[in-house]
Amino acid sequence: MVGKVYIAPGNGGTDDVAENIPIGVNEYEKLAAFAAEKHITLTVVGPENPLAGGIVDVFQARGLRIWGPTKAAAQIESSKAFSKTLMQEESIPTAEFQIFSEYEGAREYVHEKGAPIVIKIDGLVFGKGAYVCMTMAEAEAALKEIMLDRVHGNEPKVVIEEYLDGQEISIHALADGKTAILFPTSQDHKTIGENDKGKMTGGMGVIAPIAWVSPETLADIDARIVKPTLAGLEKRGASLVGMLYPGLKMTTKGPKVLEFNARFGCPEAEVYMRLLKSDAFDMFNACIDGTLSSFNLEWNKGFAVSIILASEGYPDEYKKGMPIAGIADAHTVESVVVFHAGTKKTDGALVTDGGRVLSVSAMGDTLKQALDRAYEGIEKIQFEGKYYRRDIGAKALI
Repeated sequence: MVGKVYIAPGNGGTDDVAENIPIGVNEYEKLAAFAAEKHITLTVVGPENPLAGGIVDVFQARGLRIWGPTKAAAQIESSKAFSKTLMQEESIPTAEFQIFSEYEGAREYVHEKGAPIVIKIDGLVFGKGAYVCMTMAEAEAALKEIMLDRVHGNEPKVVIEEYLDGQEISIHALADGKTAILFPTSQDHKTIGENDKGKMTGGMGVIAPIAWVSPETLADIDARIVKPTLAGLEKRGASLVGMLYPGLKMTTKGPKVLEFNARFGCPEAEVYMRLLKSDAFDMFNACIDGTLSSFNLEWNKGFAVSIILASEGYPDEYKKGMPIAGIADAHTVESVVVFHAGTKKTDGALVTDGGRVLSVSAMGDTLKQALDRAYEGIEKIQFEGKYYRRDIGAKALI
């Protein structure tokens, strides 16, 4: 039974359901001291940066219960080079690739392979580090941005890989280091523009489950991707406790891994929290206790969707501080729940405070019903520069 919830640092919506604590997500020692002082029985880590930085190791060293992978295991996300090398060594299906730290070598390889080609920043850049280059001019520009101009503030290290055909899906596997339980499949819409055009983002909308992914295909993904990845991490002394999230391309040659994440995706987390029937507190504790093999994870029937409302200009420059109205009206639409992301309260008024501002979720007996409800909710929310994709889930309805 959960009696009290604290969220650090929180946003303009979390203080409606919990107590916001003004400690940054990367202030590990302060967070651990707070957890000890308040006798907190479980800490759940959401974002990738503190995981990559070792927040779990800090808490564990103090004997504090925390859900999420250690710094060593989080390398599966924090370093593309690490994850691609692991996949190569463990025979996990993925795109052909090479790793480069020098611009000239990377440029020569791109010209050798030709377009289309994919160029990825090695480290973490909030979902914006993959450049899908359909022409050589795009590939040249990407290499210049990443390796010479360093527009993301990154190290000049890239993974260059072959372009894969097929639709993309998200797999989430709850893991206790030994056992994994796969969640229902979901599909994110990564680009800012409709019809999958434009720059990559942290995700503009998601649907779940994906009707065309069969139980047999999911079992194959578990056997050929999830289990070997967890075994490979364990072999390297980096057992993963938390969430393993492979983003896959469903190619004509079968599922192949595009990348790994070591936490919930966003906006995937929103649809999973809507579909989840089991108690999340019990689920997280089963991971930490290593008892997933006997844990019964239950799901609600139907479909869930979540659509991002972004600030105009995202994923590049955008304004902050725009007043937000209509969330209460959106909640009058059947099954709609609005999740906050880039929001804050200024003098009691809710305003925008990020690129991805809100995530409007809905459920339905059918995917179309869920989508219709979410879009109805979206129409009731207003802020200057509101932008969203109008084609979320469209391919799955055809």
